[in-house]
Amino acid sequence: MTLIVSIGGNKHGKTDPYIKKDGVELDLILLIRTILAATKEIAFRVSQGELSGVLGSTLDENIQGEVQKKLDVLANQLLKDMLSDDDSVRSIASEEEEFVVPVHSTAPYIVAFDPLDGSSNIDINGQIGTIFTIYRARDDVAANSPEQFAQLGTEQVCAGYVLYGPSTYLMMTTGGPTRGYTLDLTHGGYLLTVPEVTLSQDSMEFSANMANYRYWQEGVQHYFDQVLYSSEDYKDVTMRYNGAMVGDINRILIKGGVFHYPSDARAGNENGKIRLLYEANPLAMLIEKAGGKATAHGKRIMALPPTSLHQRVPVVMGSNNLVDEFDKAIFSNSNV
Repeated sequence: MTLIVSIGGNKHGKTDPYIKKDGVELDLILLIRTILAATKEIAFRVSQGELSGVLGSTLDENIQGEVQKKLDVLANQLLKDMLSDDDSVRSIASEEEEFVVPVHSTAPYIVAFDPLDGSSNIDINGQIGTIFTIYRARDDVAANSPEQFAQLGTEQVCAGYVLYGPSTYLMMTTGGPTRGYTLDLTHGGYLLTVPEVTLSQDSMEFSANMANYRYWQEGVQHYFDQVLYSSEDYKDVTMRYNGAMVGDINRILIKGGVFHYPSDARAGNENGKIRLLYEANPLAMLIEKAGGKATAHGKRIMALPPTSLHQRVPVVMGSNNLVDEFDKAIFSNSNV
């Protein structure tokens, strides 16, 4: 029988005993609930689509130089507003914001998020999601300092994402195994549906934007030439690409495989496109806690020292054997 336990609802609702087993403190549990409350509101707006007037683009660009979608702005503001009302939050960092947002100067936690990963999929009713991560606040720097977030990924106390699709699905870890939850619209809570996610090591699926092949460095191109055309070792390989990292990682966590986003020759992509704080670290934590690997330049992502609030890194993450094969092929021969 599938175990169904709510971690949603109000402060008087039930708490997932698996989270308690991980030794998660009550104030962190309540902070997680704040984040999930925001995602439930985002999920409702997503489900309404054109009916709620959230489709289309604004006339503005975010700090990444990307044109903002209306739903980007809405999701960002919902998360900011709800987290600002939570007394346990000292600082907020968003992929959509240039600077850290200070909240409560003595609060115990800081939160970073990508409010809506996969924005290009919004208007086509494709996969999109919210990625979030929580760290303990630093008392040695101010609440408005980017140094609050200059912490290794190994210091995360919670990481997760919510995927908005046919069902609204939460993947989350609080230091124990990665677990899957499904939003139950009947009572409004996220219910535990997969107590422990175990990443398959047998899949030959990969996810990569092959349209970027022409910009990749020679060693990476050669690796994919082998995967797609030459090597018998990859005769069963298949490609799946959603245009939203959160959707690709969800598939990999459930079915196995590997996600690639290499650096390339285009201006601004010299270190890849994936943001260390908002995407790479939280998704790497989920992958590792499910038994997989996540690397950048052949090194563990969660051990990379942060250098800036919007730092980018090349990414390969997923099943151990596929990550190892890529890193061995590329970095043992010094092709990159």
